[in-house]
Amino acid sequence: MANVVVVGSQWGDEGKGKIVDWLSRRANVVVRFQGGHNAGHTLVIDGVTYKLHMLPSGVVRPGTLSIIGNGVVLDPWSLLKEIEALRQQGVELTPDNLRIAENAPLILPLHRNLDVRREEALGKARIGTTGRGIGPAYEDKVARRAIRVGDLSEPTVIAEKVDRLLFHHNTLLRGWGFDELKADEIIADLTDLAPRILPFADTVWRRLDEARRAGRRILYEGAQGILLDIDHGTYPYVTSSNVVAAQAATGSGQGPGAVDYVLGITKAYTTRVGAGPFPTELHDADGRRLGERGHEFGTTTGRARRCGWFDAVLVRQTVKVSGIQGIALTKLDVLDGFEALKVCTGYEIDGEPFDHLPACSIKQTRIVPRYETIPGWRESTRGARSWADLPAQAVKYIRRIEELIDAPVAMLSTSPEREDTILVHDPFAD
Repeated sequence: MANVVVVGSQWGDEGKGKIVDWLSRRANVVVRFQGGHNAGHTLVIDGVTYKLHMLPSGVVRPGTLSIIGNGVVLDPWSLLKEIEALRQQGVELTPDNLRIAENAPLILPLHRNLDVRREEALGKARIGTTGRGIGPAYEDKVARRAIRVGDLSEPTVIAEKVDRLLFHHNTLLRGWGFDELKADEIIADLTDLAPRILPFADTVWRRLDEARRAGRRILYEGAQGILLDIDHGTYPYVTSSNVVAAQAATGSGQGPGAVDYVLGITKAYTTRVGAGPFPTELHDADGRRLGERGHEFGTTTGRARRCGWFDAVLVRQTVKVSGIQGIALTKLDVLDGFEALKVCTGYEIDGEPFDHLPACSIKQTRIVPRYETIPGWRESTRGARSWADLPAQAVKYIRRIEELIDAPVAMLSTSPEREDTILVHDPFAD
């Protein structure tokens, strides 16, 4: 039985939550393998809206095991709030259906503090982070001073690691003229937290290996989008982790053979939150129309998303670097009623043609998109559940996108509702 990785093929906000939820009815295990609670997945099921940040989208599926992998940086206080919010909506999470990798690093209040203080110090040069401590937590992980989930069981280890953390963090805070942090307060918070988090701790790599050997279907869920990948995104305006499909194995303790199919979630147009280059961004009535019809506001931040035409150059590139075998095209219904649609098919930089996004950040700011105009359609695609329900011109638009990105459409989403989905190819069948 195939194991599937779901990744975003643009700058995030592609609609991964709904697609993962739809696929999770076929899966036995759903795994989050990177990122933190800066992710925002919205699920609409039978008219009920669930907003997830840290938890895998499969948590709303009875009988599905949800796992938070070692590649995630975990804010335990935020996680507990999210668990309680879901409980209020009738979704119960216990150690029977939620497990957390014991080697997942923790996001502490000091990470959020550093994130905010650093953005303030950068002024106009700020990156545009969510201020939730994601970047500083990953920095401490790489610097080998992170406190991990399993450490909560050892008070002596906590005290030693807090001292090591504060040696670094207080040095930075002093340099910026901010108040220093106190070890006793942090240790007390972690001591109080431990009995609430440790019951969920597990040796995740072994549990997943056992699941694979037993023929269980595993769905690996990424956060953000490949264009925010620390290596392959629009650096430095990126997240602090690898978002590509290969991270599914590393971020959950599995080998590369654990992945059988890579599905790239792809919006029928393009959006971005925060700063950074955006070649096809629109500042006109069409851009406002996309934003209003698509309800383009961040689930996590509430910030309005920047909107633009579909960029086939970028998606073709993410298809290659992440090994995407098929895409799930989302929000097609937002394009209903446009007389004409534009698709970016190439770039020009200082008069030179480019068929990819160059790594140089200065060149990225000088990109001039080259467009192909495709006739739109007046009929509604919202709620369509078969190809026969789609206008002929909408089908032509989809086929042209497939040609330009060198990947087929495996699924098509026509509204936020779970069942408004057209399955072209079942990823679990490979």
